[in-house]
Amino acid sequence: MPLSDDDKLNGRLHGEQPEAQRDAMLVRVLYMLLIWLMLSLAQTVLTVATVLQLVIMAVSKGAPNERLAEFGTDLGVWIAKAARFQTGGSEVKPWPWTELD
Repeated sequence: MPLSDDDKLNGRLHGEQPEAQRDAMLVRVLYMLLIWLMLSLAQTVLTVATVLQLVIMAVSKGAPNERLAEFGTDLGVWIAKAARFQTGGSEVKPWPWTELD
């Protein structure tokens, strides 16, 4: 039986974590600073994508652009994985250190 989109997303966000070696504290701090910068950029990209999708939906009578919607889902998954690493919920670093999924 194929998985629903909700099941796939739930697995991407809350699924089993691959084994990852714990970094030394100084190395982790450096990764956290870099990922913090990447999260700031991701927030800007999310804002632009949101405004663009709003314009597309207004012009096309409510129909979203599917590629942009999928990009938003992927961006959201990346942000969630980055947040898990930042808050110590996971030792797995987000893309580009691991697969994007």
